[in-house]
Amino acid sequence: MIKKILFTSFLVLLAVVLYFNPNFKTIGAGVAVLLFGMIMLEEGFKVFTKGPLQNFLKNATNKLYKSISAGALVTALIQSSSLVSVITISFISAGLISLSGGIGLIFGANIGTTATAWLVAGFGLKIKISSLAMPMLIFGLIFSFKKNVTYKGIGNVLAGLGFFFLGIHYMKEGFDVFKGYIDLSQFAVSGFLGALIYTGLGIIITTILQSSSATLALILTALSVGQIEYENALALAIGANVGTTITAVLGSLSSNSAGKRLAVAHLIFNFFTGLIALVFIFPLANLVNYLSGFLNFSETDYTLKLALFHTIFNVLGVVIMIPFIKKLETFLLKLFKESENKGIEEPKYLNEAILEFPGTLISSVLNESKYLFKNAIFEIVAHALKIHRDDIKSDIKIKKIIKESDAQIKVDVEELYYSKVKNIYGQIISFATRGQQELKLTKRQNNRLSELRLANRRMVEIIKDTRELEKNVSLFLESDNKYIKKEYNKFRKKVVKVLRVVYLFRKNEDKDEYFKQLMKLKKEAKTALHSDNKSIDKLIRKNLITTDMASSLVNDHSNVNDLIKKLIQVAELLYSEKDVILENGTK
Repeated sequence: MIKKILFTSFLVLLAVVLYFNPNFKTIGAGVAVLLFGMIMLEEGFKVFTKGPLQNFLKNATNKLYKSISAGALVTALIQSSSLVSVITISFISAGLISLSGGIGLIFGANIGTTATAWLVAGFGLKIKISSLAMPMLIFGLIFSFKKNVTYKGIGNVLAGLGFFFLGIHYMKEGFDVFKGYIDLSQFAVSGFLGALIYTGLGIIITTILQSSSATLALILTALSVGQIEYENALALAIGANVGTTITAVLGSLSSNSAGKRLAVAHLIFNFFTGLIALVFIFPLANLVNYLSGFLNFSETDYTLKLALFHTIFNVLGVVIMIPFIKKLETFLLKLFKESENKGIEEPKYLNEAILEFPGTLISSVLNESKYLFKNAIFEIVAHALKIHRDDIKSDIKIKKIIKESDAQIKVDVEELYYSKVKNIYGQIISFATRGQQELKLTKRQNNRLSELRLANRRMVEIIKDTRELEKNVSLFLESDNKYIKKEYNKFRKKVVKVLRVVYLFRKNEDKDEYFKQLMKLKKEAKTALHSDNKSIDKLIRKNLITTDMASSLVNDHSNVNDLIKKLIQVAELLYSEKDVILENGTK
């Protein structure tokens, strides 16, 4: 709501300013062109986030120094801390990286974003940038028209840089012209009061523009033509740093608790860093002046000094916060607790944030499907057979389990389907379908999502098969006819054997042995029809079972073999190693 009010107020104010002072239009156009350039840059780099970039970020989070370095390097390269924030939140929401690893990436991104200030101050304002922007735009647009996705990405990056530099050119020209009518420097406020006022102004501008890089470019351009005082520009840069957390906070609203934790970590870090920089703004300014002499900066080159100030207080913030990362992580885990009462019917891994990238979507759908199978399907099948799950997971011989598990376990398969399976099954199918429609997937990634959808359909079919089987198991386990009881115990033994091997298959890292056992059981289920029918025929011929018993036995015989094949297929689809989550390129 606050964001909408601020945005509407900004639009009204902008319209009034442009109406009463047309000279402001060049500056406004410059900001608009620069923002458009940054959007194109982000879109261009998204092409390369399918594989290498995501893999790099995912693999660089096992050590804090690596995650900070990776965050800084990637942000400096792609000029978008917001994209790094979105990737990180999406990865954490999908469980691909840890919270501490994500915090490291965000800390590093804050250091990496200082590259924008150096780019603008050291390059964009030192040469006639429009002469470089035009060729970039020309070649960028040429590449953008190509059908090849990589060429399109390169084209967007080039065009984005072109618009970025062109925006700086227009802003600089606009401030030059604007100075002939109004000198904004006359509104300078010195001292600590000025630092407070301009820090707040920097937060507001960045909140509206949704880009600290755009705000910094605006500050540096105005500073280069003397439209703002150096002291106030330092405070504006601090405000820009704090304001950029709005992007992360907004991005976390649709994520799970893990994503919200990271967004709050980002907010705490930037707020704390901004507070430190604000309190020590004048000592830090003196430090910048001192270091400028060693770096051979001109005494009046305030744009480079601002870039140096921006880098110092961001690096200082990271250095100060590093010892407190563990405490910060503990605090965030307590602040955003996973609901202990969250049932199987509620998604554990599915949220809007995972739809940002194919890898996070596939990982989350896979984890949700595994959770459903482990905590609902496995339980329903076991209890329908009057077997306790712990017995299946134990080392007790299956023959002994069947013999000793003759007590009734009351279970309503239909009710369990509606209470534990139906909703989450619908959520999984919905997210998988949306991903296939909305995301640019490789052929293998698309196939993997189709496999996961199939696995979930098979789980629903398993429930239906189990529902029919449970009725007769309950009936005939209490029968006085030892022959029918023996046949149903055979069914139970076959299914329990499969459930145990599936359990071992998903729990053990060395899957080859149990995969072979599953394939053997699958083959037996396919060939069991003929041999088992002989046994049933023999019982019927000798009048050892009634006609009704025979009918149930024949139907359940086919039912059990289908159930076994589906259980094994689900295990194959969910637990076989298929690393297509962060692959690159179309295959």
